[in-house]
Amino acid sequence: MVFIDDKAEATYEQGVQPSVKHADLALELIGNERVVVTDEDSKRIRRKTDKVILAILCWVYFLQILDKSVLGYGATFGLQTDTGLKGNEYSLVGSIAPIAQLAWQPFSSILIVKVPHRILMPTLCLGWGIAQTSLAACHNFRSLMAARFFLGLFEAGCLPLFSIITSQWYRRAEQPLRIAAWYGTNGAATIVAAALSYGLAHIKSEILRPWQIIFLFVGLGTIVSAPFIYWKLDNDIPSARFLTEQEKAQAIERLRANQTGTGNRDFKVKHVLEAALEPKTYLWISMSMLLNVGASVTNTFGPLILNGLGYDKYTTSLLNMPFGAIQLLVILIASYLAQKAHVKGVILAGFILPVVAGLAILYALPRTHSVQGALIAGYYLLAFLFGGNPLIVTWIVGNTAGTTKKSAIMSLYNAASSAGNIVGPLLFNKKDAPAYHPGLRACLCIFIALVAVVLIQLANLVFLNKMQERKRVQNGKQAKMVDHSMQNRYHSLEEEKGEEQGQNRLGDNAFLDLTDRENDEFVYIY
Repeated sequence: MVFIDDKAEATYEQGVQPSVKHADLALELIGNERVVVTDEDSKRIRRKTDKVILAILCWVYFLQILDKSVLGYGATFGLQTDTGLKGNEYSLVGSIAPIAQLAWQPFSSILIVKVPHRILMPTLCLGWGIAQTSLAACHNFRSLMAARFFLGLFEAGCLPLFSIITSQWYRRAEQPLRIAAWYGTNGAATIVAAALSYGLAHIKSEILRPWQIIFLFVGLGTIVSAPFIYWKLDNDIPSARFLTEQEKAQAIERLRANQTGTGNRDFKVKHVLEAALEPKTYLWISMSMLLNVGASVTNTFGPLILNGLGYDKYTTSLLNMPFGAIQLLVILIASYLAQKAHVKGVILAGFILPVVAGLAILYALPRTHSVQGALIAGYYLLAFLFGGNPLIVTWIVGNTAGTTKKSAIMSLYNAASSAGNIVGPLLFNKKDAPAYHPGLRACLCIFIALVAVVLIQLANLVFLNKMQERKRVQNGKQAKMVDHSMQNRYHSLEEEKGEEQGQNRLGDNAFLDLTDRENDEFVYIY
């Protein structure tokens, strides 16, 4: 067990470990003792974690988005013509990766729980890097479909894995900006993809076409990153090489107030069944699918929409760079506001409204030179939708406890995202170019529906907190609890007034791998 005295020095004594079956791995390190952690300790551990874990998450997610987004630039530089794509075949090439992700999600939810993260993440990275590189060798519709299928297969576990890693290393108050940091590489990847496509397409080659050079460059960059990821990444807090033994115990203790756990290798079917029976699960799924219909449109058809405004292929690539900058800015602002205001639902609904305005502009205005400025502004407003996904992810991981349940729900979230990415490209048919009015009209209706779903979920979480209060009263506890995990400064649960002493101390359930419904001390965040 680990005890921390007043001088914050750790000593280790042999004792009886808690005989709690299937609890978090962290419980083996700290036992049933409380570790003294100051706010300065918490900040120091957070900074160390940022330098290793967050840096890896940002780099790998950047690679994933870069590999995914260059398909649109490949189309700008002759992919469709060189490979003989006809009719809706380009749409199907864009949709096959999310189809693979959708099919693989049940396996992803199991792998994320059972396989150590230090092995899983570099394996996934290597797999999609090879698939991306092989796209350069494709010369027809069938080979493109095969390569994109495996690209989607290996990317399937990326977002759920990253979300769970974030929840297992950071306090709930810290999670929005950390998720924004790695998800914000969406914008950075868009900028880099546009710049790389512009530069690489100017390379004169008698052997390779411009789109092949682009695919080779980004794919090989991903492949060489896989060994570095394995070298630097740690599985969890107990195995963290960048923390001392004392800091490991403190890192676990500072997450106690989250009540969401720190990681477990047991896949529990009852957690999956609980998630399947909760209305909030289906509201998360609805949000993910509706939002990502629009996200797939900007990734796959963004360059083509800009091209339809009358610009050449090189200018089209450059005009996507401001779009990427807006994405990054929107993600950071949305997550910052959600962290400060502690009201994620209202912030999310507010950031969807500019997307509705942008779609309305693109739908209503004619494709003429006199209104090109307004059309570009409308297209750039679509970047606000990228503030939605990190808020939804933060909302989910902050409102879900239990490793298996979290993995299952995040896999369902990604499956719904994949479904949105499948539907999105199919809404835009080549015969509707350059205006794509039917697709824009459908997206407009979808985002209006999304605002309604967000508000329903907000009301649902308020109701669930009322249910938790009644449950606490029935169990002889105070109805209201101070949610220390959402406070900017670290506070120990020992500071909670009215806490029961003895065996039923507040926070004793935190590392037992209980779900949010099983743990009456869990507080839902709006």
